[in-house]
Amino acid sequence: MTGFDYDLFVIGGGSGGVRSARLAASLGKKVAIAEEYRFGGTCVIRGCVPKKLFVYASQFHEHFEDAAGYGWTVGETSFDWSALVAAKDKEIARLEGLYRKGLDNAGAEIIETRAELAGPNSIRLLKSGKVVTAEKIVIAVGGAPNPHAALPGHELCISSNEAFDLKELPRAIVIAGGGYIAVEFANIFRGLGVETTLIYRGAEILSRFDHDMRRGLHEAMEAKGIRILCHDVIEEVSKDSDGRLVARTKSGGELVADQVMLALGRDPYTKGLGLEAAGVETNERGAIIVDRYSRTNVPGIFAFGDVTDRVQLTPVAIHEAMCFIETEYKNNPTSPDHDLIATAVFSQPEIGTVGLSEDDAAKRFTDLEVYRAQFRPMKATLSGRAEKTIMKLIVNAEDRKVLGAHILGHDAGEMAQILGITLKAGCTKDDFDRTMAVHPTAAEELVTMYSPSYRIKNGERI
Repeated sequence: MTGFDYDLFVIGGGSGGVRSARLAASLGKKVAIAEEYRFGGTCVIRGCVPKKLFVYASQFHEHFEDAAGYGWTVGETSFDWSALVAAKDKEIARLEGLYRKGLDNAGAEIIETRAELAGPNSIRLLKSGKVVTAEKIVIAVGGAPNPHAALPGHELCISSNEAFDLKELPRAIVIAGGGYIAVEFANIFRGLGVETTLIYRGAEILSRFDHDMRRGLHEAMEAKGIRILCHDVIEEVSKDSDGRLVARTKSGGELVADQVMLALGRDPYTKGLGLEAAGVETNERGAIIVDRYSRTNVPGIFAFGDVTDRVQLTPVAIHEAMCFIETEYKNNPTSPDHDLIATAVFSQPEIGTVGLSEDDAAKRFTDLEVYRAQFRPMKATLSGRAEKTIMKLIVNAEDRKVLGAHILGHDAGEMAQILGITLKAGCTKDDFDRTMAVHPTAAEELVTMYSPSYRIKNGERI
């Protein structure tokens, strides 16, 4: 290293930033990482991890009800919101400690301050005002909830950030949005006994998912008592004389609740980051523009994770960080593979999916076979719960390659992870057919759907 304070300076202590800093430091590079809030990023601190813990908490009332069908007598139950929040905080603190320990053990310098670019190779540390230099700079600051500032009364609303730390559980909540964050929190709050309304401008929730998954989940959520209003939006939020919130909608309705949550997308967290000072280019949404190796237009400055607005998933940020290390420090040019990413929606029931939806596949392939199964899961037989599992495979009829796999039901996310490997490997429907089933499981349906439910030719269902 010549003329620089650091070989690598990382701005942002989320999953991608921490991974790149830790790996570079373990290779003997002089590394610093700056974080203005807490290490672990959105996922660990106020995203995926606490969300999944809250999902577990919200499912227990159904578990108690189901137990009766299996011979158990469950006594009177009660729920303590403050106890859940405290337990969550304890686990998040433990995980943050592990992130810090990993950095320390690798020899990376941890700097607790907001950091901004001061030039192509310069970083200003706001707490001290000091300017340091680095040969390479990684920007991994993630994203933040869109505050929907044009909405009158938006300051009265919360985002997913605040939802994890409410002082008390609301009696009623209105959630605006139809993406996975809105859907997951609607299920969480309803499971905890909150009167829940979901309002979404589109025709159906989860617009990017396969239509059978979307419709099946919509019906399941309504069966749980969640009110879903599509083709509508909130136009104003105000307080009534009792201190409750009133959300007035475009259709002329009024929704009264204790909390209004805006889940209307996330924006790259680039405002005030000093990108202009360094000459780093962004797109119209403020996302940093990068090439296939996560390089910005400025030599020596890189970006990955949600701040680039490519694929907003934690494992993707980690993968991009590892590719950066391979390319820049191991002489092994490696670009992130963003194709066929398995994903899950931790709704109730879950959605697990990988590959193309039926509609998307029909636009790209002339002849499709669609395999679809809908059944009552075994667990529901004795509990008496009315629920359905849906499984679906989209197959290119020409070469029998499986283009998409979609599941709605218990443990769908776990199944999607395994299916991600099979689709990544290019497996065909014949590979599925000759695989022995594990019985009795729900997943066995994936290898026992031998005949197509229907075909699609030139975009038309047959």
